Amino acid sequence: MKKTIYFVIFLFAAIPLFFSCSRSEPKINYGFIGLNYYQSRERPEERFSFFIIPEDDDGLENIAELYLYHDKEQLRWIILPEDWVSLEQDGKTWIGSRALAAGEAESLPRGLFRAVLVNKGGEKSERTFTFDAPEESRFPFPTVSVENGEYRVASNYPRNHFICYDQHGNIVKTLALSSLSGLIAELDIPMDVRTVALWAEDPDYFTSALTDVVQFR
Repeated sequence: MKKTIYFVIFLFAAIPLFFSCSRSEPKINYGFIGLNYYQSRERPEERFSFFIIPEDDDGLENIAELYLYHDKEQLRWIILPEDWVSLEQDGKTWIGSRALAAGEAESLPRGLFRAVLVNKGGEKSERTFTFDAPEESRFPFPTVSVENGEYRVASNYPRNHFICYDQHGNIVKTLALSSLSGLIAELDIPMDVRTVALWAEDPDYFTSALTDVVQFR
C-alpha cells in the first residue's frame, strides 16, 4: 500500500512540471540569403549573409540553435545565440550572421539551402531557400579614396554607403551616399569618426561588397 501511495504522490507532483514545459516547435517566418564580397589581395572573398525572423511560443530566448545546410555539397553552418547578430526592423527581430564561409573553397555554392531552427526543448522546424546569384559579381569590386578634404568612390553598385568607425574600430554611423564624390565637409559624419569603409549593394541579386577601411581624419 505504501508503494502505491508514494507512486501516486510522485505522479501528481510531476504533472505541473510536465505541463509547464512548452512542446511547441519554433517557426521560421521569413528569411533570406545574401552574398557579400570582401576585399582581398588575390580576389574578393565570398561570405554569406543569412538571416531569419524566428518565432517561439516561449520567446526568442528559448531559441537554442540555427543551422544552414547545403545538402548537395554536404555543407553545414551552425549559428549559436552567442554568435548570431540580432537586428530589429519594423517591429520584427532578425537573427543570423553576415560571415558564413565555405572553408578553403574559393566560392560558395548556389542552389537549394535548408534552414533548421531548434529551441531549448529540442523541438525543431525547417524551411528551404533558393539562392542563385551569378558565379561572378555583376560589377567590378568598388574602391574608395579620401584625400585633401574630398572623397571619391568608384562603384557600379546601385546603392552605396559609408560605414564610419571611431578610433577603436566601433561603428559610429552608416551613411547612404547620394553622390560618389564630393567634399567631406558636406557629409553628415560625426567628429569622432576616424576611418570609413564602403558598403556597396545590389539588392536585385542580394549581393554586396565591403572594402577595407581608409583613413578619414
